[in-house]
Amino acid sequence: MKIIETRAAPNPRRVRIFLAEKGLHIPLEEFELNMDNIRSEEFAELNPMRQVPILVLDNGECISETIAICRYLEELNLRPALFGATPIEKARIEMWNRRAELGFFFAVAQAFRHLHPRMSEREVPQVREWGEANKEKALQRLKILDQRLQSSPFLAGDTYSIADITLLVAIDFMTTARIERPLSLAGVTRWYDEVSARPSARA
Repeated sequence: MKIIETRAAPNPRRVRIFLAEKGLHIPLEEFELNMDNIRSEEFAELNPMRQVPILVLDNGECISETIAICRYLEELNLRPALFGATPIEKARIEMWNRRAELGFFFAVAQAFRHLHPRMSEREVPQVREWGEANKEKALQRLKILDQRLQSSPFLAGDTYSIADITLLVAIDFMTTARIERPLSLAGVTRWYDEVSARPSARA
């Protein structure tokens, strides 16, 4: 197996943190996300969505989408159970990961894609009003997550999970998207200081 990634991109980082938490070592192949490479037919054959990361299996089959990759690796390596060990743990983690990913992370990414000059060739058309609106959406969703983290040690409960990985990467991506994280969010601040100190956060 190998993983095709771009180190500077947020979604490959989610996979690297996941690997580090699992203690797994899978070769990483760097892919430069320039327009020539993105538009190439060779890249489209690996992933028709033309995105990274991509897990290439030994038989040549490719699995893309961050959570799909992590779920596959979880099934091969059940401990630690980053997607949960019991039915209720799995449901809670799925719920909070979706809230972090489809709510908060998506809004941060939309602000980046529609406002950052580097994305002008890839996000066509860039809609500045949509980017600005998503800055506000991101902050609103982060307040909801903050409420959760004021009463829970980790996003989905008592143990670290894929939901925490998603939220950590999304919060760090706020800097690239030029969204300032409010330090008044006590739950997020306490949680962020703890999870960003984990060795896996440097993956």
